[in-house]
Amino acid sequence: MTSSTSTKGVALVTGSSQGIGLAIAQRLAKDGFDIGLNDIPSKLNQLKEAQSKIAQETGRKVEIFPGDISQEQDVKAMIDGIVKALGGLDVMVANAGICMAGPMLDTIVSVAEWDRIFAINVRGTFLCYQYAAKQMIAQGRGGRILGACSGSGKQGQLNMSAYGSTKFALRGLTQATALELGKHGITCNMYAPGPIDTEMSRAAAAGIGNAEAVMAMYTERLALKRFGVTEDVSNVVSFLASKESQFITGQSINVDGGMLFD
Repeated sequence: MTSSTSTKGVALVTGSSQGIGLAIAQRLAKDGFDIGLNDIPSKLNQLKEAQSKIAQETGRKVEIFPGDISQEQDVKAMIDGIVKALGGLDVMVANAGICMAGPMLDTIVSVAEWDRIFAINVRGTFLCYQYAAKQMIAQGRGGRILGACSGSGKQGQLNMSAYGSTKFALRGLTQATALELGKHGITCNMYAPGPIDTEMSRAAAAGIGNAEAVMAMYTERLALKRFGVTEDVSNVVSFLASKESQFITGQSINVDGGMLFD
């Protein structure tokens, strides 16, 4: 769908067929960005539904770029594709990731499981950062690179050994990337959701025990005494993607209802 008004730029959101990624794509479109949607090919129908909904609601250009972010050729094709279709890249939101929850001794039963979560969460985010940065530097107009952290990447949490390890790694990647790219006018930050009501968080809760009981336990820990919603995260991403955030880089912003304090 052709946009009816001038654009603020082009934003690409990985893992955007559902949950937090979809909410981010919807919000950035409302903010005036043309949008690239990404998720794994098996979620193509969900991506098409998201494309239609966002385009109809906002009038922005919305294109789909299916691919596996853990595969370098897919990430390169995604970046090349969005540049060809929408004219450039101004905001990269490396949101895609998977979660593995449960006791380390019981759930991390093979090196393959450990390698899979690191391939998607860490290598995938690294590739998104790298190829987005190359494109933004070539354009010469700065940019915003954002990644998905977690409360588990701020403090070690019970039953989150593998997932938390990937998010700790991403904080280091983000800080180093911020230092490297600052001279190009590119900021690199992370949003760190706490308990947000999504399919992935409910699945993670079920991996620990009774999902409703686990969610109630986490709710009680929060200063605001409620589970978050996806819009709580997309509101923060909206700011970090904007020109107003130009003096913030290398940070991981908690969006957790007061579960953890930096």
